[in-house]
Parts: sequence; C-alpha cells; structure tokens
Amino acid sequence: MRDASTRNQAKKTELESFARAGGLKLDVVDLDVTSDDSVATAIGLITAAHGHIDVLVNNASVMNIGVTEPYSMAELQAQFDVNTLGPVRMFRAVLRGMRAQGSGLIVSITSLAGRVVFPFFGAYAASKFALEASAEAYRYELSGTGVDSVIVEPGAFGTALLPHSPAPSDKKTVDDGAVGQMPDAMKAGFQKMYDSPEPRQPQDVADAIVRLIEQTDRRPLRTVVMAPGMDFGVERLNQAVSSIQNELLTTLQFGSMV
Repeated sequence: MRDASTRNQAKKTELESFARAGGLKLDVVDLDVTSDDSVATAIGLITAAHGHIDVLVNNASVMNIGVTEPYSMAELQAQFDVNTLGPVRMFRAVLRGMRAQGSGLIVSITSLAGRVVFPFFGAYAASKFALEASAEAYRYELSGTGVDSVIVEPGAFGTALLPHSPAPSDKKTVDDGAVGQMPDAMKAGFQKMYDSPEPRQPQDVADAIVRLIEQTDRRPLRTVVMAPGMDFGVERLNQAVSSIQNELLTTLQFGSMV
C-alpha cells in the first residue's frame, strides 16, 4: 500500500494483526502503482524475500463520478494512471519472473462499469474498459507460458470507493441545474443500496479471487461478482461477446481462449 510507514501505518498494523490472528504471516510493502520506481522497488523486495511471485491481484482503483466534460486533462490522466496504467506497470514488473518459472496468475479487478456505461461514470468506465482490454490481450499473448490473466467484475459494494470519488474541479462548465445535480443523486442511490438490510459484502469478491487462485482446470476469462439479475446484463453480455471473440481468435489461428 502507499505510505505504509506514515499515513497508512494504522492500516498496515491492522492488516498484519488480522493475519496473525488467523495463523498467517503477512508482509505489507510500500507500493504506489503510479510510480515506476516504487513498483520496481516493491517487486524487488518481495522477490528477494520470497524468491518468486505466484499471484498478482490488480486491485488499486479510484472512481471519478461526475459530469464527464468538466474533468480536466490532469484529472483524467490521474484516473487512468491508477486504474489502467497502474495495473500495466504491475503486469510488466511480475511477468518476467512468472514467465521464467513457467507459472503464475494475474487477477485484474475491473467493474460492471468496465462492460456497460452509466451516465456520469464516463471517466471511471473508460479506465476500466481499457483495463479489461489490456488484461484480455495479456491472456491471449501469455497462452502457452503457464501464466494466466483473468478478470473479476464486481458490482456495487459498500467500500470507501464511492464516498471518496472526486468530482470534477471545473465547476463553471456545467451549471448547478438538473444535469449538474444528477451525479449526486446517482451516488445517493448507490449509497442506499449499500445501506440495505442485507448489503453485498466485499468478502464475496475476495472469495471469488480465492476460487480462481485455487482452480486447477481452465479458468474463465471473466468472473462477475453480483447477485443474479442485478448485474445490469453483464453476464449475458460476456456470454454473447465470448462467442464472437472466439470466432475472431479461431480465424487468427489462436483457437478458443475466452
């Protein structure tokens, strides 16, 4: 995590204590996915300590919610640097070792908004669509190496992502009329879902990742984590697209990989 010895030290301690209570050993390493140097240093420390890396979970993410137009280029670049380029940095950092050992798994956490687009989630959805494409391309290109790339698509879960979603700094482009107020209304709607008597738990996502790690046969490219009927049709979309994608791959003489 970022700033593990300063502002996030309490979180670091909490994680390590949680692991010890379960009889496990957990080492928290300082890592900022937006920094080439930080990524290289962290992966170097982990490799030196453990000799190899078996699994990478690309989970770092920020979520911009607001009218898309007022976001500045700097704000959009920051969104993509964490959600898209950050995972690519991590792919690049671990793949040489995984390829050399002939095994490894990379799990990229995207979103239902990486397959369907909600108004006012334009910047976030674009970054997740791009991560979906990158992770899928890696899966095809790594075939035969023993290294697998898969995607987990969570729905709406009550994490800190929504409350900390940055609005665009340019308040002048879109006035305070109906359109300008709609992003807050959408956020309130999602928050109401989180506050329901039986909210979906982030543990469901962790459990899905564990199942993928432990799976010994061919893993699915995409795993949706959301209650049936509440995935906005993403499961059906994935099934429909997979046949088209497999036709393309067969035409290119790659065979079925989706």
